[in-house]
Amino acid sequence: MSNIELTLSIIKPDAVERNLDIEIKEMFKNKGFSIVKEKKIQIEKSEAEKFYKVHETKPFYNDLCAYLSSGPIVVMVLEKENAVLDNRELMGATNPNDAEEGTIRKKYGISIDKNSVHGSDSVENAKIEIDFFFKD
Repeated sequence: MSNIELTLSIIKPDAVERNLDIEIKEMFKNKGFSIVKEKKIQIEKSEAEKFYKVHETKPFYNDLCAYLSSGPIVVMVLEKENAVLDNRELMGATNPNDAEEGTIRKKYGISIDKNSVHGSDSVENAKIEIDFFFKD
């Protein structure tokens, strides 16, 4: 039985400003992902605060929200079998220095903050995150 899932991916401001969105999308497609929805947007800090609400008690929360709202981002809904886990594997570790060769963060990430991409960490969160950006 196939386990087709949807997951949210964000190409973050550091990657968009370096015009890496096309290359990153190609990496997803080469790994079998379909991009079912996408849009380039800029969000307000207040929206970033809502999006990252799960992290609001963490010391990096404010910087994270300021950063996500600092420039244009590309939000995408990706689809494939085991999309959530496969996306996390393709992104690599949060810290690009710890990421495996061939991952997006190893290739393009600048720092633990400017790590080029975000991906949902569970099927449940994927649904919440997709609804956040793609309310029908």
